[in-house]
Amino acid sequence: MKIRTVLTWSAILLLTVLPLWFASAPPAEPGAEAPAMFGGADERAQQAISTVAPHYTPWFEPVFEPASGEIASLLFALQAAIGAGVIGYWLGTSVTRERARREAAQSHAD
Repeated sequence: MKIRTVLTWSAILLLTVLPLWFASAPPAEPGAEAPAMFGGADERAQQAISTVAPHYTPWFEPVFEPASGEIASLLFALQAAIGAGVIGYWLGTSVTRERARREAAQSHAD
């Protein structure tokens, strides 16, 4: 293997392992509260707002509240999958269109 390949793989390995190594693990007890770094952005925003403006009231209520955290997680994963599908379809269509345009230009030049 070339030295550049070894260095690239080493960098990838370090960038993958070091964040996991430095991150604190969630508590082992089932009833214990998880560290703040595992909470969602919404929860952190609520905490920041309650610190800055304790008497703040929200402007509106959620239209749909999932029954549990698992359902919310499922909906988030479904949303991510649909988004990835749309981006993949767009990328595939763009590449195919460009390839067809190049082939048409090449056949006209011959």
